[in-house]
Amino acid sequence: MAIKVSLVSLGCEKNLVDSERMLRKLRNHGYELVTEFGDSDVAVVNTCGFIQSAKEEAIETILEIGALKKEGTVKKLILTGCLTERYKEEAAAEFPEADAIVGIGDEKDIVDILDKVLKDERYVHFAPKSDAMMDGERILSTLPFFSYLKIAEGCSNCCTYCAIPMIRGRFRSVPMEDVLAEANWMAENGVTELNIIAQDTTRYGEDLYGESRLPELLKKLCAIDGLRWIRVLYCYPERITDELIEVMAQEPKIVKYIDMPIQHCNDEILARMNRPSTKEKLIDVIGKLRAAMPGIVLRTTLITGFPGETEEQFNELAEFVQEMKFARLGCFPYSQEDGTKAAEFTDQLDEEVKAHRADIIMEQQMEISAAYNEAQLGTEKTAVVEGFDKWAECYFGRTAADAPDIDGKVFFSSERKLSLGEYVQIKITDTLDYDLLGEVVE
Repeated sequence: MAIKVSLVSLGCEKNLVDSERMLRKLRNHGYELVTEFGDSDVAVVNTCGFIQSAKEEAIETILEIGALKKEGTVKKLILTGCLTERYKEEAAAEFPEADAIVGIGDEKDIVDILDKVLKDERYVHFAPKSDAMMDGERILSTLPFFSYLKIAEGCSNCCTYCAIPMIRGRFRSVPMEDVLAEANWMAENGVTELNIIAQDTTRYGEDLYGESRLPELLKKLCAIDGLRWIRVLYCYPERITDELIEVMAQEPKIVKYIDMPIQHCNDEILARMNRPSTKEKLIDVIGKLRAAMPGIVLRTTLITGFPGETEEQFNELAEFVQEMKFARLGCFPYSQEDGTKAAEFTDQLDEEVKAHRADIIMEQQMEISAAYNEAQLGTEKTAVVEGFDKWAECYFGRTAADAPDIDGKVFFSSERKLSLGEYVQIKITDTLDYDLLGEVVE
């Protein structure tokens, strides 16, 4: 009887890609994959350790599975990912219930690791970060028509608040031929929507080719038969070049949507964050994007309560949000992370102040988003079918303006039966918070 293995992937989509590669290795080796921990002999947790809330989620998951192991339901527990990579010594000591604790450089050896723990060996090992998986076949765990294409590993930007460089290592691009081979494989297996990800997609190729090759990569991806939507996420504003904007504007497969985390707009705060942007540069690149692609959907993320942020600097950020009117925006209170430069700054703000400022920004954004949705009333949009809501008795899906998992949905009726992954024309008839309502038009 095959040994049953379950895997939970916590954190970002970049972690998810690593998990999908581990799943493929395990299945190819003859292990049976199951979705529930309670049904598995071996549980693997691919942890996230980016900010405090992510660490807490990872610890809760580990303790939950540890309890199942104590009961005898789960036989073995393997921990990997960003939390274990970040806290090597602490993880080995704090989680005695784990049979293996490994880093991101060990994930390519997941089969050997599982074989070891099945022989009752406790295995603790941290391979070099440069050994992290950057290619290989995957088992796609998303809906069958969309997936994520990770084009680089690590980060060299070294923002003062961010632990990613010390967790994932320096920025390393995947060779273009490997990226294209993986994209072709996904298209051949029914993927029609490709979401391009990395810690900084706009930096792609600098380490391999001496310059950014993202525009060239996007052109080649657009030439792949079967792909319909190509979305670019995690773009640093200072690296959004005129060439990249031109490619995005000209290629019909590239959805007119860009994820551009700016974190703040005040020049002094940006400098203390070690972000090379300025408010003037941000306004300039936003203007260029909107001029080249009228109606482009801009998504960003912000941090409130960064050390030393004054009331005046926060008000400047709030005014900037009101003026720029991002279609999509997330705002998070600053998290003081061990080992980062900003954690050592002496002018830390109270947790209540940080959270209150984030709430103010999100209240503003709720009004902006409501106005954005109101402007969509009466328009027709292409949407991809993600499923049928039996309670609401209607279909749901996403338009090109909505990235998977982070943006809103469109709920719609249809006189004919629709298929998962089908692209249909929707007339927008109403709005619901961050979501749209509509009906299929033939």
